[in-house]
Parts: sequence; C-alpha cells; structure tokens
Amino acid sequence: MPPTEEIVCTNDDCFLDLFENHYTYDVPDDFDISGLSCPVCGGTDCLEQVEL
Repeated sequence: MPPTEEIVCTNDDCFLDLFENHYTYDVPDDFDISGLSCPVCGGTDCLEQVEL
C-alpha cells in the first residue's frame, strides 16, 4: 500500500489545520515533507508531519 501522511500547518495566519498527502507506489524513498507546501497559505517551513 502506498504511504499516506497526515500533515499540519502551524502558521497562525492559516486556517488549514490538517491535510492528508497520498503517494503513489513510485515515490522515492528519500522524499519528505520539505518538498511540499501548504495548499492554503503556500508556506513550506510551517508544515509538520503528524506522528501516530
């Protein structure tokens, strides 16, 4: 099963609190959330992966 990550935006000015990122089977092993941006505010340094 391809990985799924839950990611939060910690930007106080952003109204998005949580989103899920679904990957395909061919995602590189070394890919992490530093290559993503918030879909609402566009921030990159405000994203944190939820650890369950």
